[in-house]
Amino acid sequence: MYDVFTLTDETYDSFISRSSVPVLVDFWATWCAPCRLLTPLVEDAANHYGEKLAVCKINIDESPAVTSKLGITALPTLILFKDGNPVARHIGLASKDRLRLFLSEHF
Repeated sequence: MYDVFTLTDETYDSFISRSSVPVLVDFWATWCAPCRLLTPLVEDAANHYGEKLAVCKINIDESPAVTSKLGITALPTLILFKDGNPVARHIGLASKDRLRLFLSEHF
């Protein structure tokens, strides 16, 4: 079983810039019902892709600087980073198949 890392305003930049693999970041909030539904699918992606993908979550209420910097305006939002740069964004709830398709299109 692979970990889903929790990032904050303080840890975001160093984690994203130092990752040797693509990074999927799930922007969420505790009050967001679709975010809670997406959580098991994000965890599944971590296990499915294993060491080829780092999977992280950022609580937007606890990390407003990163949320603002990346222009997050709707939840849930998934951003895929490669070499420290955002390469794809998915907004809204996704099925397991849609999430895997989103990832396979970009890495």
